[in-house]
Amino acid sequence: MECQLRPSQEPTSQPAPAGRRYVVITPARNEARLIEETIKAVVAQAILPQRYVVVSDGSTDGTDEIVQRYAASHPWITLVRTPERAGRSFAGKVHAFNAGYATLGDLAYDVIGNLDADITFDANYFEFLLERFAEDARLGVAGTPFREGNHQYDYRFTNIEHVSGACQMFRRACFEDIGGYKPLKGGGIDWMAVTSARMRGWRTRTFTEQVCHHHRAIGTAQHSELTARFRQGRKDYALGGHPLWQVFRSAYQMKCSPVLAGGACLMAGYTWAWITRTERAAAAELIDFHRREQLARLRSALRPRPRHVAVDSLLEGPRR
Repeated sequence: MECQLRPSQEPTSQPAPAGRRYVVITPARNEARLIEETIKAVVAQAILPQRYVVVSDGSTDGTDEIVQRYAASHPWITLVRTPERAGRSFAGKVHAFNAGYATLGDLAYDVIGNLDADITFDANYFEFLLERFAEDARLGVAGTPFREGNHQYDYRFTNIEHVSGACQMFRRACFEDIGGYKPLKGGGIDWMAVTSARMRGWRTRTFTEQVCHHHRAIGTAQHSELTARFRQGRKDYALGGHPLWQVFRSAYQMKCSPVLAGGACLMAGYTWAWITRTERAAAAELIDFHRREQLARLRSALRPRPRHVAVDSLLEGPRR
């Protein structure tokens, strides 16, 4: 049974202009160590959300108490609690998001965001993304690069059409058009949402003028770096990644930390999924679309370019 603390009113300071009303949902499972900084980042925004829903997905570490403290002084923040369950799962994250989504009811908004519980950003972050939606009526999903510690990916030459799951902002019409997030047990929920949007004619974009900060290495909440790479390779197969693309991508990743081992584990995971005939998580139509995109990017990466262009960085691919 869900427990909810509902806001008594909408935010009264810094109201969103017409066409730029937005809501944000954060699924959180035992995130007491990091979630307060994420909440602070949202509270500090130049344009506040109509509602910020934090879904405590069976947390037992004090996450609820942190959210309740902020909800008491910010009536537009809502805590939704779902029952305790064993272990983390990607499908569980979708169910938690949907629990928050269900509380929005008839609330009027134009953009909906999915924000991880370990992300921070500058005070004009959401304002910047809302401006991008206002400029392009066909922009369906928007986000920015993320930075982990001192490492930042070179998004000048990678696939800027992919939007990281660290913080994905959807035009409401686009989110409803794709039917929201799909509860995939093996992961790839963020990728599927963004790719489905493009398949349905929406534009998706990572805008490099801003950045968000990710405070935990991706995929390492429960797993080591090498295990995370192996699991990523399995996920690449399950989502229909082209084998030729995977070979080139894994070779490129071998020069990234952990050197050699990271790319090898990525390829091993894909190969293991192929050998064991892991069930495909995506529909055939989406897999065909995905592979056409991959081969187009591969042709672009292998095309002769000026020396100053880092061609091989095209092979990084989305990590979320």
